[in-house]
Amino acid sequence: MSLKKLLTFNHKEQKIVMCVVLAIMMMMTTGFTKTTLPDDWHQVTIVADGKTITTTTNHTNPAFILGKNGVKLRANDEYHLEKDGKNTKITVYRAVPVTVTYNGQAKQIVTSKQTVGDALIELGYNLEDVETPLGLDAKIQENLDIVVSDSAKKREALQRMREEQMRPKVQTEMGMMAYTAAYTMEATAYLPTDGSGAGITATGIPARRGVVAVDPGVIPLGSRVYIPGYGVAIAADTGGAIRGQKVDLCMETYGECMNFGRRNIEVYVLA
Repeated sequence: MSLKKLLTFNHKEQKIVMCVVLAIMMMMTTGFTKTTLPDDWHQVTIVADGKTITTTTNHTNPAFILGKNGVKLRANDEYHLEKDGKNTKITVYRAVPVTVTYNGQAKQIVTSKQTVGDALIELGYNLEDVETPLGLDAKIQENLDIVVSDSAKKREALQRMREEQMRPKVQTEMGMMAYTAAYTMEATAYLPTDGSGAGITATGIPARRGVVAVDPGVIPLGSRVYIPGYGVAIAADTGGAIRGQKVDLCMETYGECMNFGRRNIEVYVLA
């Protein structure tokens, strides 16, 4: 082989080797940029306005990252962050106008909440107290009409409150107390040792001051009563002579029983 051919061959061989080396370097460089980020950089995926934007950045302020990528936050807009290592997802929720009507009063608001329930919480509603035909999990949409009414639980509580307010009240040593019935009764007094002497009432509790004997057909056993001059007591005992509009008050001493004697008193059955 001539020297000229040898030199030509070596020159071609050198070109091939250089091309192979360049190709390997390009593959290595491309692979590096795809799989490795500097320590202070991270990949960010932005979901907003029906679009997805993927970028890399060394910034950590979500508002700055959004603005840098052309996503502007308006009043009442919100964003949600999800982080996984060097990957961050920012989802933007745009605020939309909705109308909330409660007890005939309509209120227009702008909210970025995603469900009716969350929007109502934002307005200060207790979800246990309200209900809506849409359902609390319904998705918020622009110009949505949300009609809100009291829940069954709240209606029951309001009814009980109204009934309580309408009940008559009597002044006691414990303050004003509501009562459901009031009777003028013939009253007598007894000691815990009267009767069998065991000192146990018809309901099984010990006889003491604050326990009275009644006719269960008039005042159910277990009822709390108020008797002016005697105080708040429990109807927990019965007696053979206690029939109809009669009551027997347990006292602490024989002298107290004698001083009380027999008299007509007012008995209020407390609510």
